[in-house]
Amino acid sequence: MGSATTQARVSGIAALDAAAITDLAVARELFGVARAVGQTPQLASALADASAPAPARQKVVDDVFGRQVSATTRTLLGAVVAERWSSAADLVEGIEELAVRAAAVAEPQADVEADLFAFSRVVADNGELELALGSRLGDPAAKGRLVSSLLTGRASASAIVIADALVQQPRERRVRQLLTWAMRIVADQRGRKVATVITAVALSDAQIERLSRTLSARYGTEVSINTVVDPTVVGGLRVQIADDVIDASVSSRLADLRQRLAG
Repeated sequence: MGSATTQARVSGIAALDAAAITDLAVARELFGVARAVGQTPQLASALADASAPAPARQKVVDDVFGRQVSATTRTLLGAVVAERWSSAADLVEGIEELAVRAAAVAEPQADVEADLFAFSRVVADNGELELALGSRLGDPAAKGRLVSSLLTGRASASAIVIADALVQQPRERRVRQLLTWAMRIVADQRGRKVATVITAVALSDAQIERLSRTLSARYGTEVSINTVVDPTVVGGLRVQIADDVIDASVSSRLADLRQRLAG
């Protein structure tokens, strides 16, 4: 990610924090814009063209999307395209990120991260489903309907909107990768991190609470826990937070011992 994109993301998030978002309409509109821009290279290039004055890029937004989206969404898009982006692809992802954040804001009480994680585990455990959602030949709208049918009544509306939109425009990303990315964005919007904890046996509520407190103290922010039971870890646990991995599993120690003996 280039430095221009990093600064542009910060500005976009600030604009979102200043917006009064009370429902999922803005998130849906932003996802729709990201899909339209991502599917139209000329439009993406025009909006990401750093050589063009910011007002000119904002006028493109008004001309193309002005009658299709709300005033709040137009304001957010105007703030986004006014910034310099390292590439057109970064701009599209930046709009998607704002959409994910808007969905998180729209349902502050919903455990959106947990819903997205649960769906990612369903996908991981069902090869046919992962293939159906990840196939380049599949109809995007049909993929969205499949996601909605699987999650309606089982997940928050925000999680459904996010998953539905992302599977329709994967942009060379795997479904589980998309869901993990969105989960981290939602957590960041809510001022916390998400840890995926893999253990040989299920943890008790008390153990999860103690682990959450320990990790929160280590990272200086609230850490929510998602657990995966995997007998191959033998014992102990493996924790992943973003790119950090804490591996205290027996299988890891055995593998390390075998490597030392072999060396």
